[in-house]
Amino acid sequence: MKILERHDTEAVCHLHLNAPERLNALSDEMLAALQTQIDALQIDTSVRVVVISGAGKAFCAGHDLKQMTAGRQAEDGGKAYFKDLFDRCARVMTGVQRLPQPVIAQVHGIATAAGCQLVASCDMAVAAEGTRFGVNGVNIGLFCSTPMVALSRNIPRKQAFEMLVTGQFIDAHRAEALGLVNKVVPADQLAEATTEMAQLVAGKLGAAVKVGKQAFYEQAQMGLDDAYAYTGQVMVENMLYRDTEEGIAAFLEKRPPDWSQ
Repeated sequence: MKILERHDTEAVCHLHLNAPERLNALSDEMLAALQTQIDALQIDTSVRVVVISGAGKAFCAGHDLKQMTAGRQAEDGGKAYFKDLFDRCARVMTGVQRLPQPVIAQVHGIATAAGCQLVASCDMAVAAEGTRFGVNGVNIGLFCSTPMVALSRNIPRKQAFEMLVTGQFIDAHRAEALGLVNKVVPADQLAEATTEMAQLVAGKLGAAVKVGKQAFYEQAQMGLDDAYAYTGQVMVENMLYRDTEEGIAAFLEKRPPDWSQ
Protein backbone atom coordinates (compact mmCIF):
# COMPACT_ATOMS: atom_id res chain seq x y z
CA MET A 1 0.00 0.00 0.00
CA LYS A 2 1.45 3.34 -1.05
CA ILE A 3 1.52 6.12 1.53
CA LEU A 4 0.62 8.58 -1.24
CA GLU A 5 -1.57 7.38 -4.08
CA ARG A 6 -1.72 9.12 -7.44
CA HIS A 7 -4.21 8.69 -10.21
CA ASP A 8 -4.77 10.97 -13.18
CA THR A 9 -8.13 11.54 -14.83
CA GLU A 10 -7.67 13.34 -18.10
CA ALA A 11 -5.83 16.55 -17.13
CA VAL A 12 -6.49 16.31 -13.37
CA CYS A 13 -3.96 14.67 -11.03
CA HIS A 14 -5.33 13.31 -7.76
CA LEU A 15 -2.87 12.92 -4.86
CA HIS A 16 -4.42 10.92 -2.02
CA LEU A 17 -2.73 10.94 1.39
CA ASN A 18 -3.01 7.29 2.39
CA ALA A 19 -1.99 6.79 6.00
CA PRO A 20 -5.43 6.76 7.67
CA GLU A 21 -4.18 4.96 10.78
CA ARG A 22 -2.03 8.04 11.49
CA LEU A 23 -4.64 10.52 10.28
CA ASN A 24 -2.45 11.14 7.23
CA ALA A 25 0.24 12.78 9.32
CA LEU A 26 3.08 14.49 7.49
CA SER A 27 5.62 11.88 8.49
CA ASP A 28 9.09 11.70 6.98
CA GLU A 29 7.72 9.19 4.49
CA MET A 30 4.69 11.30 3.58
CA LEU A 31 6.79 14.43 3.05
CA ALA A 32 9.19 12.49 0.84
CA ALA A 33 6.34 11.07 -1.23
CA LEU A 34 4.76 14.51 -1.64
CA GLN A 35 8.08 16.03 -2.66
CA THR A 36 8.60 13.31 -5.28
CA GLN A 37 5.21 14.06 -6.83
CA ILE A 38 5.75 17.83 -6.69
CA ASP A 39 9.05 17.43 -8.52
CA ALA A 40 7.38 15.24 -11.16
CA LEU A 41 4.43 17.59 -11.63
CA GLN A 42 6.73 20.54 -12.23
CA ILE A 43 7.56 19.11 -15.64
CA ASP A 44 4.35 17.19 -16.38
CA THR A 45 2.62 19.20 -19.10
CA SER A 46 -0.24 16.69 -19.33
CA VAL A 47 -1.59 17.79 -15.92
CA ARG A 48 -3.49 21.06 -15.63
CA VAL A 49 -4.91 20.76 -12.09
CA VAL A 50 -3.87 18.89 -8.93
CA VAL A 51 -6.26 17.74 -6.19
CA ILE A 52 -4.96 16.70 -2.75
CA SER A 53 -7.23 14.60 -0.52
CA GLY A 54 -6.91 12.30 2.47
CA ALA A 55 -7.96 8.73 3.29
CA GLY A 56 -9.98 7.70 6.31
CA LYS A 57 -11.40 10.04 8.94
CA ALA A 58 -9.20 13.07 8.35
CA PHE A 59 -7.51 15.16 5.70
CA CYS A 60 -4.26 15.61 7.65
CA ALA A 61 -3.42 15.90 11.35
CA GLY A 62 -0.08 17.64 10.91
CA HIS A 63 3.38 16.38 11.78
CA ASP A 64 3.97 12.86 13.12
CA LEU A 65 4.51 13.48 16.85
CA LYS A 66 5.84 9.95 17.44
CA GLN A 67 8.60 10.48 14.88
CA MET A 68 9.35 13.90 16.36
CA THR A 69 9.65 12.37 19.82
CA ALA A 70 11.99 9.68 18.49
CA GLY A 71 14.13 12.41 16.98
CA ARG A 72 14.93 13.67 20.47
CA GLN A 73 17.08 10.61 21.10
CA ALA A 74 19.96 12.12 19.11
CA GLU A 75 22.93 13.58 21.00
CA ASP A 76 21.81 17.12 20.20
CA GLY A 77 18.32 16.47 21.59
CA GLY A 78 16.84 16.46 18.10
CA LYS A 79 17.96 19.92 17.00
CA ALA A 80 19.39 18.82 13.64
CA TYR A 81 16.45 16.50 12.93
CA PHE A 82 13.88 19.17 13.73
CA LYS A 83 15.67 21.73 11.56
CA ASP A 84 15.75 19.26 8.67
CA LEU A 85 12.11 18.28 9.23
CA PHE A 86 10.79 21.84 9.12
CA ASP A 87 12.99 22.65 6.12
CA ARG A 88 11.61 19.65 4.25
CA CYS A 89 8.06 20.57 5.18
CA ALA A 90 8.59 24.16 4.02
CA ARG A 91 9.94 22.87 0.72
CA VAL A 92 6.76 20.84 0.20
CA MET A 93 4.51 23.78 1.09
CA THR A 94 6.31 26.26 -1.14
CA GLY A 95 6.55 23.59 -3.83
CA VAL A 96 2.74 23.31 -3.88
CA GLN A 97 2.47 27.05 -4.43
CA ARG A 98 5.19 27.07 -7.09
CA LEU A 99 3.68 24.30 -9.17
CA PRO A 100 2.54 25.57 -12.57
CA GLN A 101 -0.80 23.84 -12.02
CA PRO A 102 -3.46 25.16 -9.62
CA VAL A 103 -3.75 22.89 -6.55
CA ILE A 104 -7.08 22.22 -4.82
CA ALA A 105 -7.34 20.77 -1.31
CA GLN A 106 -10.29 18.40 -0.86
CA VAL A 107 -10.74 18.57 2.91
CA HIS A 108 -12.75 16.50 5.37
CA GLY A 109 -12.61 15.51 9.03
CA ILE A 110 -9.82 17.61 10.45
CA ALA A 111 -6.94 19.67 9.10
CA THR A 112 -4.70 20.56 12.00
CA ALA A 113 -1.28 22.18 12.48
CA ALA A 114 0.81 21.35 9.39
CA GLY A 115 -2.35 19.80 7.90
CA CYS A 116 -4.03 23.19 8.12
CA GLN A 117 -0.82 24.63 6.68
CA LEU A 118 -1.19 22.32 3.69
CA VAL A 119 -4.74 23.55 3.08
CA ALA A 120 -3.56 27.16 3.31
CA SER A 121 -0.70 26.42 0.91
CA CYS A 122 -3.05 25.10 -1.77
CA ASP A 123 -4.42 27.61 -4.25
CA MET A 124 -8.04 26.66 -3.54
CA ALA A 125 -9.90 24.41 -1.13
CA VAL A 126 -13.26 22.67 -0.92
CA ALA A 127 -14.36 21.43 2.50
CA ALA A 128 -17.00 19.02 3.67
CA GLU A 129 -19.52 20.23 6.22
CA GLY A 130 -18.32 19.25 9.68
CA THR A 131 -14.63 19.69 8.87
CA ARG A 132 -12.58 21.37 11.61
CA PHE A 133 -9.46 23.44 11.13
CA GLY A 134 -6.87 24.30 13.76
CA VAL A 135 -3.29 25.35 14.37
CA ASN A 136 -3.42 23.82 17.80
CA GLY A 137 0.22 23.10 18.59
CA VAL A 138 0.12 25.63 21.40
CA ASN A 139 -2.09 23.17 23.30
CA ILE A 140 0.93 20.85 23.67
CA GLY A 141 3.45 23.65 24.14
CA LEU A 142 4.54 24.02 20.50
CA PHE A 143 3.50 27.25 18.80
CA CYS A 144 2.61 26.56 15.14
CA SER A 145 5.16 29.01 13.78
CA THR A 146 5.67 27.44 10.35
CA PRO A 147 1.94 26.80 9.74
CA MET A 148 1.50 30.46 10.67
CA VAL A 149 3.29 31.52 7.48
CA ALA A 150 0.66 30.04 5.16
CA LEU A 151 -2.28 30.71 7.47
CA SER A 152 -1.50 34.42 7.92
CA ARG A 153 -1.34 34.78 4.14
CA ASN A 154 -4.86 33.35 3.81
CA ILE A 155 -6.92 34.94 6.57
CA PRO A 156 -6.92 38.26 8.46
CA ARG A 157 -4.10 38.67 10.97
CA LYS A 158 -6.15 38.98 14.14
CA GLN A 159 -8.15 35.85 13.34
CA ALA A 160 -4.97 33.96 12.45
CA PHE A 161 -3.30 35.01 15.68
CA GLU A 162 -6.36 34.02 17.69
CA MET A 163 -6.29 30.53 16.20
CA LEU A 164 -2.56 30.24 16.85
CA VAL A 165 -2.52 31.51 20.41
CA THR A 166 -5.72 29.83 21.66
CA GLY A 167 -5.37 26.52 19.84
CA GLN A 168 -9.10 26.53 19.23
CA PHE A 169 -10.68 25.00 16.14
CA ILE A 170 -12.91 26.68 13.60
CA ASP A 171 -15.57 24.90 11.59
CA ALA A 172 -15.80 24.73 7.82
CA HIS A 173 -18.26 27.61 7.47
CA ARG A 174 -16.06 29.89 9.59
CA ALA A 175 -13.08 28.83 7.47
CA GLU A 176 -15.04 29.79 4.36
CA ALA A 177 -16.01 33.17 5.83
CA LEU A 178 -12.37 33.91 6.69
CA GLY A 179 -11.10 32.85 3.26
CA LEU A 180 -9.27 29.63 4.18
CA VAL A 181 -11.55 27.57 1.92
CA ASN A 182 -13.50 28.49 -1.20
CA LYS A 183 -16.68 26.54 -0.58
CA VAL A 184 -18.32 24.15 1.86
CA VAL A 185 -20.48 21.28 0.64
CA PRO A 186 -22.27 18.29 2.20
CA ALA A 187 -19.82 15.48 2.92
CA ASP A 188 -21.38 13.16 0.35
CA GLN A 189 -20.85 15.81 -2.34
CA LEU A 190 -17.23 16.65 -1.51
CA ALA A 191 -15.51 14.62 -4.23
CA GLU A 192 -18.05 15.67 -6.84
CA ALA A 193 -17.76 19.38 -5.99
CA THR A 194 -13.97 19.26 -5.99
CA THR A 195 -13.89 17.43 -9.32
CA GLU A 196 -16.28 19.96 -10.80
CA MET A 197 -13.99 22.82 -9.77
CA ALA A 198 -10.92 20.97 -11.06
CA GLN A 199 -12.49 20.23 -14.42
CA LEU A 200 -13.62 23.83 -14.80
CA VAL A 201 -10.04 25.05 -14.32
CA ALA A 202 -8.59 22.26 -16.47
CA GLY A 203 -10.74 23.48 -19.36
CA LYS A 204 -8.91 26.81 -19.51
CA LEU A 205 -5.80 27.52 -21.56
CA GLY A 206 -3.03 25.83 -19.59
CA ALA A 207 -0.31 28.29 -20.62
CA ALA A 208 -2.40 31.24 -19.46
CA VAL A 209 -3.23 29.62 -16.12
CA LYS A 210 0.43 28.75 -15.57
CA VAL A 211 1.70 32.29 -16.14
CA GLY A 212 -1.26 33.68 -14.20
CA LYS A 213 -0.63 31.55 -11.12
CA GLN A 214 3.00 32.60 -10.99
CA ALA A 215 2.07 36.26 -11.43
CA PHE A 216 -0.63 36.01 -8.76
CA TYR A 217 1.89 35.16 -6.05
CA GLU A 218 4.70 37.36 -7.36
CA GLN A 219 2.64 40.56 -7.48
CA ALA A 220 1.25 39.96 -4.00
CA GLN A 221 4.74 40.58 -2.59
CA MET A 222 5.22 43.87 -4.47
CA GLY A 223 4.26 47.46 -3.96
CA LEU A 224 1.38 48.83 -6.05
CA ASP A 225 3.43 50.46 -8.81
CA ASP A 226 5.82 47.53 -9.15
CA ALA A 227 2.90 45.11 -9.22
CA TYR A 228 1.23 46.93 -12.09
CA ALA A 229 4.49 47.18 -14.02
CA TYR A 230 5.19 43.47 -13.56
CA THR A 231 1.69 42.22 -14.35
CA GLY A 232 1.46 44.55 -17.36
CA GLN A 233 4.50 42.84 -18.83
CA VAL A 234 3.02 39.44 -18.03
CA MET A 235 -0.14 40.38 -19.93
CA VAL A 236 1.91 41.61 -22.90
CA GLU A 237 3.64 38.23 -23.09
CA ASN A 238 0.33 36.40 -22.63
CA MET A 239 -1.27 38.42 -25.44
CA LEU A 240 1.46 37.23 -27.82
CA TYR A 241 0.59 33.54 -27.30
CA ARG A 242 -0.83 31.96 -30.43
CA ASP A 243 -3.59 30.31 -28.38
CA THR A 244 -4.57 33.62 -26.77
CA GLU A 245 -4.94 35.19 -30.20
CA GLU A 246 -7.08 32.23 -31.19
CA GLY A 247 -9.14 32.49 -27.97
CA ILE A 248 -9.95 36.14 -28.61
CA ALA A 249 -10.80 35.46 -32.26
CA ALA A 250 -13.08 32.59 -31.24
CA PHE A 251 -14.88 34.80 -28.72
CA LEU A 252 -15.46 37.52 -31.30
CA GLU A 253 -16.62 34.98 -33.86
CA LYS A 254 -18.83 33.22 -31.30
CA ARG A 255 -17.24 29.77 -31.71
CA PRO A 256 -15.21 27.39 -29.53
CA PRO A 257 -11.46 28.12 -29.53
CA ASP A 258 -9.12 25.75 -31.39
CA TRP A 259 -6.29 25.71 -28.86
CA SER A 260 -3.11 23.77 -29.54
CA GLN A 261 -2.65 22.75 -25.88
